[in-house]
Amino acid sequence: QVQLVESGGGLVQPGGSLRLSCTASGTILNINDMAWYRQAPGKQREEVASITNAGRTNYADSVKGRFTISRDNAKLTVWLQMNSLEPEDTAVYFCLADLHYMDGDIYRIRYHWGQGTQVTVSS
Repeated sequence: QVQLVESGGGLVQPGGSLRLSCTASGTILNINDMAWYRQAPGKQREEVASITNAGRTNYADSVKGRFTISRDNAKLTVWLQMNSLEPEDTAVYFCLADLHYMDGDIYRIRYHWGQGTQVTVSS
């Protein structure tokens, strides 16, 4: 079975930095788009940043210049470097990936979510 496992969340003071990682496991044949989303209490889940297989990136206006998304296709991993963190960045951060994988004898192409990692920015 395939899964995405995130790590790197935690408590940080305003102005601080965190680096989130998300690694896919299972019989993965290819990963197309990967993205980070976040969901704050009482708010809808929103896309923070995305990256294509070729490395083309896109960012939400609220994080441009502060966050950087990157990936290593060989390691099946995507990272989110978050700098100059603000209290408004507090949320659960989720990884999303377009996975191509074998499910027994069946070739599947599906988006999968990670379990989420909490980021809290507070003094």
